[in-house]
Amino acid sequence: MTTTVPERRVTASAPPPAPARRRARRTPLTWLRGGGLTNLLFVLPMLFVFFFFSWSPIVQSVIMSLQKTNLIVSEWVGFDNYATVLSDPELGRAVVNTLYFAVLALVLGFPLPLLMAVLMSEVKRGKGLYSALAYLPVVIPPVVAVLLWKFFYDASPNGVFNTVLGWVGIPPQPWLSSAAQAMPSLVLEATWAAAGGSIIIYLAALLSVPPELYDAAEVDGAGIWRKIWHVTLPQLRGILFIMLILQVIATAQVFLEPFLFTGGGPAGATKTVLLYIYDKAFRNSLGGDYGEATAVSVLLAIVLAILSWLYFRLTNRWSTS
Repeated sequence: MTTTVPERRVTASAPPPAPARRRARRTPLTWLRGGGLTNLLFVLPMLFVFFFFSWSPIVQSVIMSLQKTNLIVSEWVGFDNYATVLSDPELGRAVVNTLYFAVLALVLGFPLPLLMAVLMSEVKRGKGLYSALAYLPVVIPPVVAVLLWKFFYDASPNGVFNTVLGWVGIPPQPWLSSAAQAMPSLVLEATWAAAGGSIIIYLAALLSVPPELYDAAEVDGAGIWRKIWHVTLPQLRGILFIMLILQVIATAQVFLEPFLFTGGGPAGATKTVLLYIYDKAFRNSLGGDYGEATAVSVLLAIVLAILSWLYFRLTNRWSTS
């Protein structure tokens, strides 16, 4: 009689999980062995140059803003310089003039390059020639451009612009001699000088718009203005926002046009914040009040830093959405 022994099933059990690999602790010795000292010595000259030419002037400016100095005699006054300039009505007027310049530049100088870029993109022939002509004002040195327009703005009846206006029956205009017309005249020249760069950027951005969208809009019976509104602007919203922020930052630092055209006149109608800083440092007294001028510069830098932070924050949000 034979007996059968039941077979025992052997089930393979999963291997125990491997122990988590502990991250090696970084010590100065491991940093040296990994070539950290060599990397530091390689980067050190660049860090020194960057600190010497970038951060060192910033630190010195903050220190100078807390002193009353003419670069010969210095006296520590703390935040008195900030209190003085913030209570100065001339600074308030300079801020208002700068904001006025910025608003005029945005109303005139922001949509015009986009419109010209869209129209130039629709041209079938000579697009390169039109792009070169649009970019030509950027090539002209800014000082030369301002002096050329100052000659055009001659308020006499024989002035260039007044002669052109006389052809259509418009009387001569005072241009830079008028407190009401001086700032728009400055904005007109600044728009002409800077529009070329914006046009080239918009032309490059328009190449990224899928042509199928225009074809679909044309099938739906859309004209050129509806194509711009419903196709072009939504596709370029990112670059439009970037150009808007950059133009706001640039207009907040306008100096060349009011300095060379009017010197801040007539009657302070074109004195901007940077021109106010220049006057504080070089015009108001013997040796200048560099402490107060630097205090205004620091305040302007803080405002521009906030705008830059807002720009990076919003562009990052748009890129991830």
